Amino acid sequence: MRIVVLTPPGCGQRTRAPRRTWQHGGVTAAPQPSLFSQFPQVPETADAVLEGLDPEQREVATALHGPVCVLAGAGTGKTRAITHRIAYGVRAGILQPASVLAVTFTNRAAGEMRGRLRQLGAGGVQARTFHSAALRQLQYFWPKAVGGELPRLAERKIQLVAEAAVRCGTRLDRGELRDVAGEIEWAKVTQTAPEDYAAAALKAGRDVPRDAAELAGIYRAYEQHKAERGVIDFEDVLLLTVGVLQDRADIAEQVQAQYQHFVVDEYQDVSPLQQRLLELWLGGRDGLCVVGDASQTIYSFTGATPDHLLNFRLRHPGATVVKLVRDYRSTPQVVHLANGLLSQARGRAAEHRLELVAQREAGPDPLYTEYADEPAEAEGTARRIRKLIDGGVPAGRIAVLYRINAQSEIYEQALADHGVPYQLRGAERFFERPEVREAGIALRGAARAGGNDALLDDAVGLASQVRAVLGSMKGGGWRPEAPAGSGAARDRWESLAALVRLAEDFGAARPRATLADLVGELDARAQAQHAPTVDGVTLASLHAAKGLEWDAVFLVGLTEGMLPITYARTDEQVEEERRLLYVGVTRAREHLHLSWSLSRSPGGRASREPTRFLNGLRPGTGGLSGRAFAGGGGGVERGSGPEFRPRGERPGAPRRRVQARCRVCGRTLTLAGEIKLMRCEDCPSELDEALYERLREWREEQARLIGQPAYCVFTDKTLLAIAEAVPGNSSELSVISGVGARKLNRFGTDVLAICAGQEPSGGVGSEG
Repeated sequence: MRIVVLTPPGCGQRTRAPRRTWQHGGVTAAPQPSLFSQFPQVPETADAVLEGLDPEQREVATALHGPVCVLAGAGTGKTRAITHRIAYGVRAGILQPASVLAVTFTNRAAGEMRGRLRQLGAGGVQARTFHSAALRQLQYFWPKAVGGELPRLAERKIQLVAEAAVRCGTRLDRGELRDVAGEIEWAKVTQTAPEDYAAAALKAGRDVPRDAAELAGIYRAYEQHKAERGVIDFEDVLLLTVGVLQDRADIAEQVQAQYQHFVVDEYQDVSPLQQRLLELWLGGRDGLCVVGDASQTIYSFTGATPDHLLNFRLRHPGATVVKLVRDYRSTPQVVHLANGLLSQARGRAAEHRLELVAQREAGPDPLYTEYADEPAEAEGTARRIRKLIDGGVPAGRIAVLYRINAQSEIYEQALADHGVPYQLRGAERFFERPEVREAGIALRGAARAGGNDALLDDAVGLASQVRAVLGSMKGGGWRPEAPAGSGAARDRWESLAALVRLAEDFGAARPRATLADLVGELDARAQAQHAPTVDGVTLASLHAAKGLEWDAVFLVGLTEGMLPITYARTDEQVEEERRLLYVGVTRAREHLHLSWSLSRSPGGRASREPTRFLNGLRPGTGGLSGRAFAGGGGGVERGSGPEFRPRGERPGAPRRRVQARCRVCGRTLTLAGEIKLMRCEDCPSELDEALYERLREWREEQARLIGQPAYCVFTDKTLLAIAEAVPGNSSELSVISGVGARKLNRFGTDVLAICAGQEPSGGVGSEG
């Protein structure tokens, strides 16, 4: 076995080197996307393909014989290394393009790989997902191996699972159907038969949505139902391909004659079934290059395991192992924190962790912020994002990452309030989720029925009424206690629980509010967040962020119970949660913000604790023994809301919080919309309705001209505040919440003209 790791000096520090870094040419990091990076010049020779690679990447590119294992840390240019390896082999005449199969896990990654290979002059190479490659082979060989046409691929697995459950005398709601389908998928990729499922699930520590024996029965009925319908599912594509290659030596030999060289990306995410298929493709040969990082294993719940990566050298004693540790993505400050996170990890994957070495110039320290409550955290995050955008960071290069999709709504609203365009990745918008739509219909119906709805007979107060309505929903209603485990049922409950919390806060702020008032509030929120797809800030779960990167990343909700999630019970599960945070940290190129809140709602008991994974890393928690402090110097900012320090108060003394009060009745305000108006929703309004309508018409025209949703000009609440205040000059306009310096500069002249009864300029607001 040959191991190559040319580690630069000063772990976590940027390497100081001459302009021409290596004797074979200058090393270049992956550039920011531009017109020229999308259409680069094809290298003229094979040796030209190697130009710009660092020593370890060059080792990968030139190791074309025998098994090769590339252990690649986050941001180290692994895709660059393996595509240059394939291209160099093809251009040098060592590899035939049609004999190479590069395999990865997503269509996006496969498409990116094909594009890079074309740019390097190796366009004939196949780059596919496991399922795509297997389906192609199965369609070709099925008539020869079995006869007739390949059974149709089922489009709706959920429907088949539902019908199988009914056969077993079980009715599953929508959430349970998704969870049961997930269990069947896990069983099939781990090659577990129905009769072995219960024991296998127990051994693996699965959080099963129903009794394991009952699930085994549904699994068995599902397989029978598929056979009767003459259809196959996604997992069958791999299982059947494995079966054909195992049973028909002549077909296996034909496939092996076609492909002599394999490259597998994200090898830490390979399932036992995919590994078996790979072995059959290889047929005992050693033309294999795998790339992965055990510290980025975050999909074990789907059957993925890093064991195949970690055991590679045991299966291939003569393998060349290359470690990529030079991080070209992130600043030294971000890299310090990432290394610090892994330094505390335990378990087998942690034993093989890679210590990254930053190659970029120094940047800002990671910023840690503790907030009093969730609304304050969302507001503070949106405010900082607005500041970054105003400072020149494009919205499309900023992301807010959280643990579960149910956390998105409060950040959607906060960004909308600050006029920041956003897009959700890997999930529906909060108000477009099926359970939220159903809840809206149920609440609207109850509001119309009023006192005639029997559901509300025993409900006293708005929050109680909402609990009663949502608790009666078909397909799994709200319950006081969260369902055990993870999955669709938990996601559904989290969405409904978010609506219940909103009703509680709304009722507390407006004691006389009715169900109809709440429905109106929900409609207003949904309308503000319903916008065309724009190049905006990305909102995504940590899982959905894998493989992506941004200039600025905000990691939010970092509390015990959320990260690690409450249902992570075993040491193995907790370590996967730590790796999930590591993946989040390493998505950041330059700006990294980490935050948490001490309570759910304003005035609530501060009972939450920051995630244990930051102990010893964030300021004030002690350093790691014998290690450089990760993210040192960042400091902890406490962003609990509007605060002041009275004159003469000593530094370090507890700060008193300034509470926003209604300018009409004097009551403390807690809802963001009321704080913006500086009055209760139901207090007498001084609104000039004609002025408000003129402002709305002007806003619609501005939104059309700049090609963004109306809320990016001003939100409804800000327009209401302007129409009530009727500012006469820039100073009076600037103090209205939602009118920052940027918007004052861009739209102030028009707004003041409208308030004065004059015509606006009629043009697009200038950034000035």
